[in-house]
Amino acid sequence: MGPQQDRSRSRSTANGGGAVAARKAAAVQYRECQRNHAASIGGYAVDGCREFMASGAEGTAAALLCAACACHRSFHRREQVAAEPDCDCSSTTSA
Repeated sequence: MGPQQDRSRSRSTANGGGAVAARKAAAVQYRECQRNHAASIGGYAVDGCREFMASGAEGTAAALLCAACACHRSFHRREQVAAEPDCDCSSTTSA
């Protein structure tokens, strides 16, 4: 029974279970829209939307549409936001 338990543990970490937890820690923001509205006629034109704003509540289909330009969230540039540290490092004590 011991080797079976070890195999199940290695399988859960091998399929990316630990990577999912690390991925959720980093916050994501969606910036300017990069959708080419003139692609069908061979040109290039963007709408000028500067930041994604969800049209609906989180977890609904409307949350994936931008309220400003009505584009899907995938057209907006994705930006990783660095997580802030948990400690207060603003102390100015000198040694």
